[in-house]
Amino acid sequence: MNEIGYHSVDAGGIELHRLHRLFGKTVAVRDVSFKVPPGSVFGYIGPNGAGKTTSMRILATLDLPTFGDAFVDGFSVIHDPELVRRRLGFMPDAFGTYRDVSCAEYLDFFARAYGLVGRQRAQRLQWVTDFTGIRDMRNKPISGLSKGMKQRLCLGRALIHDPEVLILDEPAAGLDPRARIELRKMIGNLAAENKTLLVSSHILTELAEMCDRVGIIEQGRLLATGTVEAIQQAQQQTREVTIRVLSDTDATLAILDAEESCGRVIVDGRLLRFEFHGDLDAQAQLVAFLVRSDCLIAEVISHQKSLEDVFLQVTEGLVQ
Repeated sequence: MNEIGYHSVDAGGIELHRLHRLFGKTVAVRDVSFKVPPGSVFGYIGPNGAGKTTSMRILATLDLPTFGDAFVDGFSVIHDPELVRRRLGFMPDAFGTYRDVSCAEYLDFFARAYGLVGRQRAQRLQWVTDFTGIRDMRNKPISGLSKGMKQRLCLGRALIHDPEVLILDEPAAGLDPRARIELRKMIGNLAAENKTLLVSSHILTELAEMCDRVGIIEQGRLLATGTVEAIQQAQQQTREVTIRVLSDTDATLAILDAEESCGRVIVDGRLLRFEFHGDLDAQAQLVAFLVRSDCLIAEVISHQKSLEDVFLQVTEGLVQ
């Protein structure tokens, strides 16, 4: 049975509250809770079968949780599904096309389905085609569109009723580099308009660039959530540091060898590479000590874990 009696305190954005979804003995989503405030982009990361799509389908009122609840713009997907649908735009990873329907006819159909009429419908159709860059293809059959143009059309369909919240499931899948850059720009523009966006993607470098916060899920459990930088720092046990010196490397090497926080130092000409066990403050103190010791430091490079590194470290590659 669904949990009842819980209501969102904070209006706006997205909130998952102790969300569970069971399919027989399979637990697709296990006690997942997080919030996405208005005007922000949340990246939902996880391997196939982790529970991402199930969570998004629940937010889109296409499925119901077994326990817990989810809120869109302050409204429960269980108790107020009609109000949720008016405030939500859902872009699935695959969408149906109609062979003999033009882009304009396709968007007009969904505009009418949302109850837009007259001048309001015309204005939304013009805004959507301009925003997604498909204005010159309005009369072109959908069957003749490229993968990138179909993705733009699907995004336009999700935007046609001017929703406050957008759920985008793998929006960059199959896009070429230019199309991905343009999609990332559109997502940024939507966030600037105070829209709330939840984006699922396997292209982690792009999520790191476009998202304010991310959540990592595996086997239905939320393993980590927060800003990319915070998750990186929490998972950062060691960092690789490279120091370029202008003076004799022997003096610098001797100091580094004496430091417990420094691993084995590899010397390559004027470069010294080593694993450093500590945070950025400790690293800065080490560099300051080297300078005070008359070591001529020309360059310091500290390798920070990428989102891919963090994802591989946090998850175990498990499926269910």
